Amino acid sequence: MSDVGRFAPSTTGPAHPGTLLAALLCWLDARSRGGCVVLRLEDLDPERSTPERVAAMEKGLAWLGLDWDETVRQSANRAAHDDALDRLAAAGALYPCACSRATHKSHGLRAPDGGFRYAGTCRGRALPPGGWRETEEPLRAALPGGVVPCIDESGLDLSQDPAAEYGDPVVRRRDGAIAYHLASVVDDALAGVTRVVRGRDLAPTTGVQLRLRAMLDLPRPVYRHHLLLLEERGEKLAKLHGAVGLPELRGRYDAPALCGFLAWAVELRPDASRISPRDLVAGFAWERVRSADRVVRWDGGRLDLPDAERAG
Repeated sequence: MSDVGRFAPSTTGPAHPGTLLAALLCWLDARSRGGCVVLRLEDLDPERSTPERVAAMEKGLAWLGLDWDETVRQSANRAAHDDALDRLAAAGALYPCACSRATHKSHGLRAPDGGFRYAGTCRGRALPPGGWRETEEPLRAALPGGVVPCIDESGLDLSQDPAAEYGDPVVRRRDGAIAYHLASVVDDALAGVTRVVRGRDLAPTTGVQLRLRAMLDLPRPVYRHHLLLLEERGEKLAKLHGAVGLPELRGRYDAPALCGFLAWAVELRPDASRISPRDLVAGFAWERVRSADRVVRWDGGRLDLPDAERAG
């Protein structure tokens, strides 16, 4: 059986250089192995994920030269998400939470990803007599304690006790949307994903997802986490920080030029000369990919690497 990878972008805004790099590396990992790769459009946010943004993400990745063996919208998997909630409820692991964001933060318990650890305030609450569908409150999954061992393919030690370090995660939000961790592990299992290739910013929560997989008796994939593109202040390039988006990039680059820049940024190429993703497959190996994060600057309408020198 061949490997199955997946690229799962949030569709809450335009792709930016970090999105495109993550897509390219995930795609190269799968294609260089002769495996399959799924594009999963994460469109569960009812406020920020619009049909126009979903379509723009799909078209933008195609413009870069990436193709997929299957394209799915996460919202199409709602029946499987609800089934997972049923299974958690049947195991006595699901409970409603009345805590507001302010209450959650007021405990001041920091989690490894920089957010706040849930203090377990509502852990003893029972579901309504009619079950979890009868409450509009957020739902959390009570995680068993104990260390989840995990060393990713790059050698990064991700072992942790997620119950102690994060507390019980929200699995259904107040607005009724299925929360990220539960949707992610259920959708990976539906697609038969065997390899999860993603940015290092997501590494700290791997233990939470592995615990949920075990609670739902879902298969465990191989993980690999790669470098991030950073803005000059040291923060990850992201929509949240106003990173330059694909519409602006397409105004200054054609697809081979942008692909060439990304390949140069991660040291797959000695310079930023034009190339297609397909032409990178034959020479792709993780040993050639830079491991350290990299600062990217948008300077005068062009992308640049302040710490790099062009070959030749």
